[in-house]
Amino acid sequence: MNIHEYQAKSILKQYGVAIQEGIVADTADGSVAAAKQLQAETGTSWVVVKAQIHAGGRGKGKIEGTEQRGVALAKTLDDVKTISTNLLGGTLVTIQTGPAGKKVNKVLVAQDVYYPGASATKEFYMSILLDRQTSQNVIVYSTEGGMDIEEVAHSTPHLIHKEQINPSVGLQGFQARKIAFGLGLSGQAHKEMVKFVTSLYTAYVKIDAAMFEINPVLKTSDDKIIAVDAKVNLDENALYRHANLAAFRDIAEEDPTEVEAAEHNLNYVKLDGNVGCMVNGAGLAMATMDIIKLSGGDPANFLDVGGTANATTVEAGFRIILKDPNVKAILINIFGGIVRCDRVAQGVVDAYTNMGNITVPIIVRLQGTNAVEAKKLIDDSGLKVFSAITLEEAANLVKSSLS
Repeated sequence: MNIHEYQAKSILKQYGVAIQEGIVADTADGSVAAAKQLQAETGTSWVVVKAQIHAGGRGKGKIEGTEQRGVALAKTLDDVKTISTNLLGGTLVTIQTGPAGKKVNKVLVAQDVYYPGASATKEFYMSILLDRQTSQNVIVYSTEGGMDIEEVAHSTPHLIHKEQINPSVGLQGFQARKIAFGLGLSGQAHKEMVKFVTSLYTAYVKIDAAMFEINPVLKTSDDKIIAVDAKVNLDENALYRHANLAAFRDIAEEDPTEVEAAEHNLNYVKLDGNVGCMVNGAGLAMATMDIIKLSGGDPANFLDVGGTANATTVEAGFRIILKDPNVKAILINIFGGIVRCDRVAQGVVDAYTNMGNITVPIIVRLQGTNAVEAKKLIDDSGLKVFSAITLEEAANLVKSSLS
């Protein structure tokens, strides 16, 4: 689960990670009030106004139809109001959002850590994530902070460093010092970086995070180490242990179709193809998408209805798939192990009848318990639903429906 920068920073601060202080606001007047409060509390003269969306590249992104950047420096309170007015309610288009962009509902008014005269500053990159090849957490760090890390990895891979962390013993002191040395730090800055890395890793483990990305990590002119930006991804499977973090979910930032699917306990991910698919089980879903590709089509989605598919879940699946105008056919591929195939078939017929406005062909392959009875139900329905027995037959039916 992705969360906003201001939420991520609140977590980091809780675990002793030094951050760029800021106050979130959802109106222009609220932004001005936040700036005044920030100036009083931190002594900052200028502030930075940051759009809060679940996407990177905000500093280079622009509000649709304007020249307003997603991150902008405000030297006066009038600047704060103008920038916030331009951002709030606008659609921010960045390299990660694609041309559709994302609506800005909140801004973070943050202290200016690049204050005038602060010439002796340095930006670093740091992230923590699971290395699935070694089954260990890994801290990735670089002296090239504030830049697109993918470009750094491509152009200067020798500047990307990794420190593997054995989960049975956790981050060791010598590893934190090694990272600080690797970033070229000494003296007080070295000590501050060791503290920063240690606190950051503690936070990562304690909240069951899937990923931390701090870009940039800033060394200030007085040798403090702070997180200027923070991207945190939480492990949804562990949210039952963190009710306070589950409350950080911002549905407005998520795909509405995926939100609707979750309400029906369906696992749905939208793709860019033309054939909708409905299956039970992730492995079967991957095989089904391969079938679609072999038949000359492209998967329009990943939709797993789970092991208890019935008329209600099938109808919900139909409605979700058909919200995509690119869908030209639907392939249902269900293995009747936990669920009986005839019940799924009846669910397909009932859902088709209830909706009454399905215009795309539907191919149904049901294998397992009562598969013969299921095929008869489909064949005798009189609906624009075609049954298949083998994977090859299903692929041929998909192919013919697209031609």
